[in-house]
Amino acid sequence: MNPLVVPYPDIDPVLIAVGPLAIRWYALAYVAGLVFGWWLARRIVAEPPVVMKPQQVDDFLFYAALGVILGGRLGYILFYKPGFYLANPWKILTVWEGGMSFHGGLLGVTAAVLWYARRNKIDLFAFADVMALAAPIGLMLGRIANFINGELWGRPSDVSWAMVFPHDAAQVPRHPSQLYQAFLEGALLFAILMVLWRVFGLRWRPGLICGAFWAGYGVARIVGELWREPDAHLGYLLGGWLTMGMLLSLPLVAFGGALMVRALRRPPLAADT
Repeated sequence: MNPLVVPYPDIDPVLIAVGPLAIRWYALAYVAGLVFGWWLARRIVAEPPVVMKPQQVDDFLFYAALGVILGGRLGYILFYKPGFYLANPWKILTVWEGGMSFHGGLLGVTAAVLWYARRNKIDLFAFADVMALAAPIGLMLGRIANFINGELWGRPSDVSWAMVFPHDAAQVPRHPSQLYQAFLEGALLFAILMVLWRVFGLRWRPGLICGAFWAGYGVARIVGELWREPDAHLGYLLGGWLTMGMLLSLPLVAFGGALMVRALRRPPLAADT
């Protein structure tokens, strides 16, 4: 082995297996992300401004999970492999084989937020801010699960921390880009949103935190894609430098920026709200 290559920590993707039943790290990441998001959202809505009741956060958890799973799966089918699933429609249901898209999951949760806010007469933008604060940790856990699965690896590299991933047919040292993305899309984005919420008091401008999340994720994803190997069946787009992840993230930056501008142009909520 190249002495400059860091050995890949070959962790079994299956945490626990009992007969045909198996608990995988990837599934556990989704569950842990939803549970953490629920816990954090409950704490946030207990603080001013009053957005909703903690019990409503409990009720929304089911719809959030539904939005993540259905949106993530449909997004992957439509954005990444529409031809394959059109030819093999039964494969749409084989979620355990992998194939989820964050962009699709985001659209699914957004649809759930729109529906739930309207049904329960909750301020849409204030509600979206709470959900945005709860999202990055789930993203971080998902990227760590990608790393454990040895999938979605980075581009070939000669950096001292490069790794050879076991499922890589080329068997060349690569960036552990899953960990870069876990930091950028998860830990760093979460820290930025919490500073905006608590230190700068932007909780009083509904929609600003949500806009910062959309734009911040878009920028983090585009930056992370600079080190990530593009999907083999798609490769590079538009002249050999743009990836599908970058392309899908550009609208997020624009939409997030528009939400932030809208929030700043409107008067803040009263402090006794």
